Parts: sequence; C-alpha cells; structure tokens
Amino acid sequence: MISNRQYGPTLELSNEIDEMKYRQTGEDFGAKCTRIAHSLADNDRHFDAMRDILREMKFLPAGRVQNAMGAARQTTAYNCFVSQQINDDMESIMSAATSAAQTMRKGGGIGYDFSHIRPRGDLIKSLDSKASGPVSFMGIFDAICQTISSSGARRGAQMGVLRIDHPDIMEFINAKHNSDKLTGFNISVGVTDKFMECLDEKKPFDLMFEGKVYDSVDPAGLWDAIMRGTWDWAEPGVLFIDTINEYNNLYYCEQIAATNPCGEQPLPPYGACLLGSFNLTQYVGMLDGCGQFNWIAFEEDIAHVVRAMDNVIDRTIYPLPHQEDEAKNKRRMGLGITGLANAGSMMNLEYGTAGFLLFTRQVLEILRNAAYSTSADLAEEKGSFPMYHPKDYLKSSFIKELPNWLQEKIRAFGIRNSHLTSIAPTGTISLVADNISSGIEPPFSNEYTRTLTTFEGTRTELVQDYAFARGFPCKTANQITAEQHLEVLCVASQFVDSAVSKTCNVGDNVTYEQFKDLYLDAWRKGCKGITTFRAAGKRYGILNEVPTKEKEEEEEIAGGEACYIDPLTGSRTCE
Repeated sequence: MISNRQYGPTLELSNEIDEMKYRQTGEDFGAKCTRIAHSLADNDRHFDAMRDILREMKFLPAGRVQNAMGAARQTTAYNCFVSQQINDDMESIMSAATSAAQTMRKGGGIGYDFSHIRPRGDLIKSLDSKASGPVSFMGIFDAICQTISSSGARRGAQMGVLRIDHPDIMEFINAKHNSDKLTGFNISVGVTDKFMECLDEKKPFDLMFEGKVYDSVDPAGLWDAIMRGTWDWAEPGVLFIDTINEYNNLYYCEQIAATNPCGEQPLPPYGACLLGSFNLTQYVGMLDGCGQFNWIAFEEDIAHVVRAMDNVIDRTIYPLPHQEDEAKNKRRMGLGITGLANAGSMMNLEYGTAGFLLFTRQVLEILRNAAYSTSADLAEEKGSFPMYHPKDYLKSSFIKELPNWLQEKIRAFGIRNSHLTSIAPTGTISLVADNISSGIEPPFSNEYTRTLTTFEGTRTELVQDYAFARGFPCKTANQITAEQHLEVLCVASQFVDSAVSKTCNVGDNVTYEQFKDLYLDAWRKGCKGITTFRAAGKRYGILNEVPTKEKEEEEEIAGGEACYIDPLTGSRTCE
C-alpha cells in the first residue's frame, strides 16, 4: 500500500496562511510543529510521536492551540467560551460585557444566553420605567465584538441564544433579518421538548419569564416564524436544548443554555472549548488505485493526541480566573475529524450513501472509544477530573451507550476528561492542510478562485479541493440532497459527546414544507441542533460560486470566487 503521508502543506496558499496565522516570526512549518509538540509532551517518546503526527498533518489542533502553545505571545489556546450567566440587572449585564471584552482581547469567541433578561416593556419598579429587553442589550456585546480586534488576526465571533419560551422570542427571531445590526452574532433559538410536544399535539404554548405567563401562542405560528427566518436568512439556528442537557455527561452538576459561536460545544457558564481534528485523508493509503484506511495508525495516534490535549488545559493561559477554574475542574476537550468527504472519495465512497455512512460510523466509533479509553488510562496515572462523581457520571445517557468493556474501565480507573469529542467546522486549518474538505462537510466546490491578502500584497489564485486535485472528485455541498446531509449529521451525533457543527445545504428543488420536515426529523432522531443554508435565500454565504463565461450554462460550475457578499449593500469582500 502506497502511503499518502506528506510533511506540511504543499500549496503556496496553504503555506502562506499557516505562516500568517499560526507560526511565530521566523518559524517554518517544521519548527512550528516542534514548538507545539515540545509544549505539550509528557516525555521524549510522547514528544517524538506528537511532532510526527503534527508534521504529517494527521492531527490539526485548532488555530488557537497552534498559535499559542509554546509561543511568547500571551494568548489562550482555547478557541471559544460561554459567558457567565447574564442576570436581569445592569450590574450583571455590564460585568458580562467587561468579561466579554477581556476574553475577545485574548483571542476567544463567546456564546451567551440572554434568556434571564426580562422582556421588552416589562415594568422596572425601582426605576418606574420599562425594560428594553434582551435584544436591545445584545447591541452592547455586538459593539464590543466590532470594536475589539482579537489577537492573532482572528475575527471576533459570538453566539446569542434565547429560549423559545421567552416573551421576546419573536423579536429575537427577526433581529438580524434585513438589518445591519448584530452582525457580530450568530443567533440560535433554544428549543425545548415541551415546545416540540405542543407543536406535535397542536396545543397552546406559554411564553413566560420567571414563572409569569405573558402570552399563550399557537406553536405552529412560532415554529413557522423560525423556519421562515431560516429559509430566507439562514438564521436563527435551532438548538434542541433539552436533548443537549439529557446527553450531557455532567448533567448532575451543570445546566447548559448556550454554545460556542459555531455550535459544536454546548457549554455551561464560563465553559471553554479546546478543539482539534484528525485529518482523515492522511490515513488513506492507495492500493491498486483505491484508498485503504489505516485503522491501526488512527487508533494509536488518538492516544498520543488525548494525552497532549489534556496537557493544554494545564499549560495555557486563560482570559478570566473563572474560566480557568471551569476548565480545570472538568477538563473538557473536543476532538473531531476533518477531511471526511475527501477520505470517502479517495476510498470510492460517495458522500451520503450507505457505504459512506458506515465509514463515518466506524471512524467516529473508534475515535470515541479510543479517546475515552485513553482518558481512563490518564485518570489512573494522573487522577480523574475534580468534578467526577463515579455513580452519577456512569448514569449519564451518553456514557451508558459506550461498550460494556469501556464502562467497566471507567468504573475501575475513573476518567480524566468529562467530555472528549466534538466536530468543529475547521475552515482555516483544513485550508492549511492543502484545502481538505472541512469537518464532516462535503467540499463547497471542487475548484474556485480565492483572493488572498499576504505580507507581499493581494493576489487571486485558483484553489482546488484536496481530493479533486488528486483525481478523486467529490460531490459538492449543493449536489447532495438535504436528506443526505441530515443522515450524515445524525450518524455523527450518535458518537459525539458535545455536539456537531454541520450545515445541511438545501437545493432549489426542496419545498418549504420539506425544509420544515428536516428540522422535525433532526429532533426526532436525537440531534442536538441543526443549521441549514439555502443558496436561493436572501443571505449569501461566505463562499459563493461565480460562474465564468465559458461555463455559465453548465449545471455544475467548476470555477468561482470565495467572497463574502453583504446581504444589505451587495458589496463584495474577498478573502
């Protein structure tokens, strides 16, 4: 079998982005890998293994880990955080705003739950005035995000969440539609099981705050408002908040109400996400022109990576003391995968088909089992996380789905990390790895042009998908049915203890009623959330194919430009 391994990026574009975002001054790719491995290693053997894993791009730590670990600059290795609980008083709101500013300054994105702020128009007795509501206060946090430049050239990112039973839910749903406000936010509705049951049974649904019912509404109308907004504007997203809490390993000591900006990490107040992804393309070797996955190497590497990422928790800095306490008391990490679509294509597995779903299941089952097994080994060596309560932890819904041998191992040795798996979007780190397909997504396009601003200036060049460039074209995001997108999401969700960031692309042939059914199916199948994007909607995506004159009549457009198009002004900004 011919190995597919390579040392560092081969594309000039990938190398330049890596240099700009992740390397220290004067570092080449190899020196960056050595720096990271040295900062995370427990011993010489572990250092050698991690250096090789990083050099071969088999594991891609999240950008903050690459940028911060072993570096002189004082930034955190954590990508994102969830804010402290924001209560219904000015002191709490402004304290959260101050904490947000400090967190963004150190390079972290933030998620917020605004559900504890009283609704617009409610009487404030102490001031004899009326409340302005949670959406108005979101403007404070949006202004902070727009003002403070995150370190390491990383743009600020935020997630705003409001429970579906909050009296201001309609204002929240429509907050970003046809507006230039809250541009620093992704927004998601925290949808409860009670609401879904009322929707299914066609029963009135109460909007309330602090036990007081403000209105009783038709759940179908409220659901339609969410769906219409998502259909047209790709927002709000939907978080099935009760499912998130039911499958939370720490159900016994925390309540989750928000996620990080991309949604793959549901977190409690002050929670932090520590991310990294295995590059599946680097485990595919070629035999007689067909790809073969190296399952043994994959499992062996997981053990080294879990040990290294566990060390990040103790060896990085934190923007706030409460964030450090939260991280060290629970020792969460989120290991995932990227390049799934490309690896499948190299193995002649078409995205969304039965064979591809089986491959996805096998990969994530091994990742889950090996990560938890290693964490149990680390618990025997270094101790379990401080908030570990054996009896309660082993009763959690996710843990009870682990194989019996693994449950027994945890029972015997404990567990070092409360959570271990998560699937992140991986946009930039996947581009650095020669433009492999991001996360569990299919490629946006097999070819497109991208405008890049570097130290030497701005240029535009053709970028090809990793597998396509090697003779293994994939179906692109808009060529795959919405149902196939959902099936991949559902399979992945079964093996992930945090959550999955995935966009289900919706083609022009999908009706609005079919679109709504996707969300209902996602809830019924136990997904923790769902995000969709419809190219025919009113909001443009980050990447947009722009047809060339020669190919404008073709069904599949090979060329295009990677640009952000402002939905209000139509102005184009290319990255």
